[in-house]
Amino acid sequence: MSGCRSRRKGHDWERVVARRLRDVLGVEARRGLQYRDGAEAPDIIIEGLPLHIECKAGKRPPILAALEQAERDAAEGAIPVAVVKADKKAPTVTMRLEDWLAVIAPWARRQR
Repeated sequence: MSGCRSRRKGHDWERVVARRLRDVLGVEARRGLQYRDGAEAPDIIIEGLPLHIECKAGKRPPILAALEQAERDAAEGAIPVAVVKADKKAPTVTMRLEDWLAVIAPWARRQR
């Protein structure tokens, strides 16, 4: 795939993820780089949630590399997350176990 097509595929995927987050969470979610310049800008910004989301799409997207990029670029206190979609496959979300536990702990406490 050419570089231009690959970038467009990535931007299209970011828009899909932002739209899905808006629809499900009912909060503002948008592509990060269209509002800020710099490597630290996440691919998706969700108002009010301390997440640094990196999105990757392609034939064999680099899941761990996407998470490591989110970890490198995340602001202090932000939870790094990779949202990845391989061609013709369901998307996945990847994060470190300790971060995932921190996200679900409040829900688990309410269930007791």
